[in-house]
Parts: sequence; structure tokens; C-alpha cells
Amino acid sequence: YSRKNNILVYPTGIISVLIYVYICLIHKLYADAGINFYYFIMSVIGWINWTSKKEEKYVYPISFCSKKEWVIGLGFFFGSLLILLLILSKTDSNTVVGDALVSSSAITAMWWMANRKIESWYAWIFSNIIALPLFFSKGLHPTVVQYVIFTILAIWGLKTWIQLHSKENQALKA
Repeated sequence: YSRKNNILVYPTGIISVLIYVYICLIHKLYADAGINFYYFIMSVIGWINWTSKKEEKYVYPISFCSKKEWVIGLGFFFGSLLILLLILSKTDSNTVVGDALVSSSAITAMWWMANRKIESWYAWIFSNIIALPLFFSKGLHPTVVQYVIFTILAIWGLKTWIQLHSKENQALKA
């Protein structure tokens, strides 16, 4: 749904979040479990943002990040990475760095996606690629297949959003 710029990404995402909290806790992927609470909050914010209009135009159209949004996104990434590394190092996790990388890049991806930023797709692609060996090492082979599909969809979403952005800009110039 996010690839298609469809609002249903948020209610379906909330259901997925609840399922993944359970799965991740069982397999001691604590950061992945914890990030799902953040996903829930960002899904609510995204749902509001994506439906917000002013004078019949979306308040948050598909766009590239400004320099400020890049700095904020990278701040989310590095700040959450540091915090997760510190927290996870005190747990029985044997995948501290991988778990923290997946979660911190997803934190950035979700924030950018809630604001309809094209860069969200780059962050999702990175997060998904890091997640593949992580889930494989935990024996979660169906999840590995799911993340291969997520990666393909993220690449497709990136291409689609760039095209949609280009069409919107051409329409504004006409």
C-alpha cells in the first residue's frame, strides 16, 4: 500500500506490528520488538499526515527531504543506534549490532515515510538488507523470504514514488 501511496498502509501496518511484537520477543530480537511500539505511534501520525489537506492539496505530498529533514533523519538513525547498542549490550541478545542497525534504520524510514519522503525507501531497503542475515541466523526462514519480498517492494516503491513526484512537479509546471 505504501508503494501505491495508499492510506491502507497504516491500518494494515498496525495489524502487522502486533504480530511482529510477539514473534520478535520469542526470538529475543528485543530492538525489533521495541521498534514496533514506535511503528504503532508513527502509523497513527502517518495516517493523520497522509489524510491532512489544506485547500484541497495534501499537506504532506511526496517529496525529497530538505537538508533539515536529512539532518533530523540521520539524527534519528545515529541517536537510536547508540541507544539500542547500549540497551542491547545488557541483554542476552547475540545479534546486538544487527538488531540495532535494522531497528535504527527502520526508525528513520518510518519517520520519513509518515512525512511522504522519497528517502524513506532508501532507509527501508537498507533496513531490509541488514535484516536478511539477522533473521536467517535466527532460523526464521519464512521471515527471510518475507524480507526478500519487502526489499523488492521497497525498490519498486522507490521507483514509483520518484515517478509520482516527477508527475506532480510536471503538473504544477503546466
